[in-house]
Formats: sequence, C-alpha cells, structure tokens
Amino acid sequence: MLNFAGFPNSKPLILSLMAAAALPGCATLPSSGPTSAQIVSRANDKSKEFRFNIVSLDSRAVETLNQAQNTRIASVKTLSALARPLHISVLGPGDVLSINIYEVGVSLFSRTGSAGTGNFDTSAHGEKFPEITVDQSGNISLPFIGVLTVAGSTPAQVETMINRRLSTQSQTPQSMVTIARNIANTVMVAGNVNRPGRYDLTYNSVRILDAIAIAGGATASSEDTLIRFERDGSTIEQRLDTVRSSSKDDLLLEPDDHIELVKRPRSFTVFGAAGRVSQVSFDTGGVTLAEALARVQGPSDATANPAAVFIFRYDDTIDPASGEKPVIYRLNMLEPASYFLAQRVAMQDKDVIYIANAAANQPSKLISIINQIFSPIITARAITR
Repeated sequence: MLNFAGFPNSKPLILSLMAAAALPGCATLPSSGPTSAQIVSRANDKSKEFRFNIVSLDSRAVETLNQAQNTRIASVKTLSALARPLHISVLGPGDVLSINIYEVGVSLFSRTGSAGTGNFDTSAHGEKFPEITVDQSGNISLPFIGVLTVAGSTPAQVETMINRRLSTQSQTPQSMVTIARNIANTVMVAGNVNRPGRYDLTYNSVRILDAIAIAGGATASSEDTLIRFERDGSTIEQRLDTVRSSSKDDLLLEPDDHIELVKRPRSFTVFGAAGRVSQVSFDTGGVTLAEALARVQGPSDATANPAAVFIFRYDDTIDPASGEKPVIYRLNMLEPASYFLAQRVAMQDKDVIYIANAAANQPSKLISIINQIFSPIITARAITR
C-alpha cells in the first residue's frame, strides 16, 4: 500500500488517484478480456459488425440446448447412408487365377495308355496350369478350351464354363478355379493406419472395422480418429469410436472402396480469467462443461468473476443475412444449481469458454501500477532521511 506521509499536501493526490481509478480509461489497462458488463453491452450494439444473443443457462435452456444438439447429430449422415445389399465378389481384369483340371481315363492333358494297348488307366489325372492373368478385356485363354470371358463371374461359374467346353473332348472333366491374386476385389486403406495399402476382399464379407484391423489398426486413439470413407464418388466422414462392430455403420466392403483414417482430435479452448488458459483435447468420447472447467482449474480466485462463465459456440447453420444471430451461453457459478447444469451441458468440438474478469480488477491494477511508480521514490526518500 502506498505511504504518502512524506509528501506535503498528499490528500489531493490521494483523491486524484481514487478518481482516476474510477475513470473509464481504466479499460485500457492490461486485461485478459472483457468484463461481463462489457460483453452484455455489446450484444446488441448496432455499431459493431457482429451481434449476438446471450442466454443464461437454466434447466429450460440446457434442455433446449441438448435437444438442438441431438437434432444436429441426427441430421448428420453416417456411413450407413452408403450401405448396399450384400455384394458377391466377382473376377475382373488383373486377377490372377490358379486352374486345375482333372480327367478320367484317356485325357487331353495327362499322359495315359491308349485303350488298344491293354494298359488303359481308369484313375483320375490332374493337370495344373501356370497362373493365368485375366486380361484387360476380361478374358483368359486355355488349351483345347479357347477364350473364356470371365470378368463379372465367380470362380465357380468359371469352373462350369471350363467343364462345358471340355465335355465333348474329355471323359468327365472336372476343374478347380481359385484366385491366386485378387486385383479387382480390393480396397484401399490409407492415412493414419500402421500398415496402409491395398487389401484383398475375401468371400467372407469383409467390413470396415475388419479392414482397419487387417491394416494394423489406427495410429491414434479411436476418439481422435476420423474415418473418411469413399464409395462411387460419395464421401462420408464419421468418428471411429462411434462405429460399432457389425452395426449399420460397419459397412460390408465392395471393390474399389477407399478408407482413410485421419487424426483429428476434438478440442475446446479456454480464455480469460481461468486457472490455465489453453487448448484442451477431449481425449474421451464426450466432455461436459463441468469437466471442461475442471481441466483448466476453473475460474481464477484472484481475477475471475465466477458469475460470468461464457460458452461461445460456432454454428455454421446460422444465416446472418436472415437476421439470425449466434448465441453465447452464460453460466453463473455462484449459484449452486449451476454445478448440476454444467454436468448436463455437452461440449462440442471447437467450443470456446471465456471466464470474464471481475470488474474490481481494473481499479486494483491501476493502483498497483501507481504503487510501482511511486514506491522507488518513497523508498529513496526514506533512505535519505
């Protein structure tokens, strides 16, 4: 505290300092942000570019806020919007086939005795062809069989084609067709996975979560990871932690589907007279307003106005041209009921919490500055006495 005992006529000086402390000019002193009164006064200031509404959080307001949030969530398309009936994987250009043909008796592909030698062999004989690649036209070519169009067919259907072509040339031919390397029936898994790449679709109905697991899983937590799924030019994004195994959103994959995992942590930001000004990651599936305030040590005892905790929430559906205004939600933490309300308010990604400064801060700062100016003078005067 200042000591003006050594100054003559100190009473006028003291009165002048007290008057200065009450002047509006104190607002130019260092501050972490506006006071509650300044925010309220600017809400409908027509001279400002941005105007807004202030809503105090009571039971009714919290209920309305949560209903609006649930409606918004329900309106967002999820991966299930791209669902289709069960797809049967078929062959396509680039697929590599392994083909075996089995015959009985005199055969086209195996060396056996002729019927006139008495060494007629009635056992089955097999012939394995070198791996055959389906060409760009969707065809393959086999000896004694000719060209077969196999694109769009299953391996079982190709077996039927081969058996039919050989039936007039061989005795009871039986073929086995398997896929050695599948190019047409693949999906791409990219982004923040441990093993990105192109993966084959088996005939066991691979789903999105299956493909992510095959690719080694996400490199970040599921809460911080976004699935960006593309099918036939349509793209939908959804949080990985919201996709449950075998649910409607865990889609059965089709050829050429593209899965990209993107690390995108959700966070909120805290400004003003908080215990800790910072950007804070959710880290969990959901965060309430009470939890958010606790993570930054709540309002500062020394500088905050606990009756003026504001949530600035950006809403991209608002059309300023139509007269709509964004809403700032206000929580009065001096009211005991507010702690129950804070547990019911869910934070959204990129919310901004602002804790207003107490109105008494500015005069006290001015006095502190004056004290810093005059203290050396008073100390020097005392030493020289």
